[in-house]
Amino acid sequence: MEFLRFLRLPDLVKGIISGLLSLILLFVPVSTYMSVEDTAEYMLEGDSVFSDTAGENWTVGFASSILTPEDITADKYYIAGYNPNNPAKSVLDDMYAKAVYLDDNTGRGGVVICAIDCVGISRKDINDIRKLVIESGKIPGLKSINICSTHSHSAIDTQGLWGKNFLSDGKNEGFMNRLKELTAKAIIDAYNARKDGSLYFGTAEDKGLLIDTRQPVDYDATLTRLRFDPADGSEDTYIVNLACHAECLGARTTVVSADFPAYMEKEIVEKTGGANVVFINGAIGGLVTCEKLDDVLRNFELGLEYVKEFGKDVGELVMSVANETELTPLVNIKTEAVEVRCDNIALLLVRILGVLNNDISRDENGDISIITEVSYMELGNGQIGVFMIPGELSPELESGNFLTAEAAANGTEVDYKPLSEISDCKHKFVVGLCNDEIGYIIPENDFFLHEWLPYFNTTVDAAGRNHYEETNSTGPETAGTLLDAMDELIKSVK
Repeated sequence: MEFLRFLRLPDLVKGIISGLLSLILLFVPVSTYMSVEDTAEYMLEGDSVFSDTAGENWTVGFASSILTPEDITADKYYIAGYNPNNPAKSVLDDMYAKAVYLDDNTGRGGVVICAIDCVGISRKDINDIRKLVIESGKIPGLKSINICSTHSHSAIDTQGLWGKNFLSDGKNEGFMNRLKELTAKAIIDAYNARKDGSLYFGTAEDKGLLIDTRQPVDYDATLTRLRFDPADGSEDTYIVNLACHAECLGARTTVVSADFPAYMEKEIVEKTGGANVVFINGAIGGLVTCEKLDDVLRNFELGLEYVKEFGKDVGELVMSVANETELTPLVNIKTEAVEVRCDNIALLLVRILGVLNNDISRDENGDISIITEVSYMELGNGQIGVFMIPGELSPELESGNFLTAEAAANGTEVDYKPLSEISDCKHKFVVGLCNDEIGYIIPENDFFLHEWLPYFNTTVDAAGRNHYEETNSTGPETAGTLLDAMDELIKSVK
């Protein structure tokens, strides 16, 4: 290794890769790059100033669409999350788009929260869905549409990264078009199904279901439950937030599935006699996952049992909530577009080749950024603050429990203001993979790259810790950019 360093081979390899990328960039059409304004046409900005004047009651609607193709073997559908070139062979349970329309009756407009059973979906595709909803004209006064991914690792590829090989697009065009149409339909149907009633929130604490596989071990063990109780006595609607990778089926799955959220829902439906259920994921970077992942990772048969067991356990945790508080009829929300510099050569390559389709910009220095967005929502009068983040957030960026300089891979401290310190709401949580998927969001002091092949190869630091997550991240500046954007957004509306 010392001899190779003497030859400066690592620098040479990096130089060759950088040179090849620069050459490729010369042939990229100018039309490939967008401006923030180009991508903002269907991004509803929400409230310019947050209000403290509540409405008389909540109005909420729920609807869903089944996204699973009718015949999974009729076309090529790749399963996303682990291995490329893994076509689906059968269906264990359906992929859904589940939408909730939420209005506080203050006359300032309604908010949509929608969850799609998939590993991730780009902001460009989400804007296509928003366009269908907005141009339909069927939801007057709508002020915000927020679409997140449940992060199922057994769903059909919606990003393109799990095709036949690294450079081939794993998305099925017909499926993606149908997904957009059906998701838009679910959103419109949710508006049409709206009812008056009361909204409650409560929490429960995880008792050993979750693990964090990267230092620091610091995940959000709190499950948050929102429950809408319609005044007409019809079925309740549950919105469940818990931070956990949906990967209970392991890496050798060949079946389409929503993973554990499907079986969480089954448990809640059985206990309630028919409630509507929506799962929204949280801060899962780091990596926060199910407790028995190592057991099922390479054992598909065990995964088939575990996904149901784990989902049932989460459902029981949801139903154990015993501290409900009624929320004042008041919803405030604001969304801002953000440019996140992308240093990840591998991601840039597959984006330029058309595998990924995230919107990108290029500045006068030639630096390329992904155009994404952050949103902040408050429910009730200072009762709940919701941070909507476009990727897989490391939990310490929410809590502030960062690694010290001595423990971090780069031997430095961080000076971020964590999310927990930029909102004064009594209860706060993160919605991850919301309105985009830009990968892992990692504190800069622990962002550690392979010396020879940064972003292409994983590496270990001096303490022997694996740094896989960096290969699926836009770069070390991402965390600071998003936290600063969220801080400025909240300051702008208060």
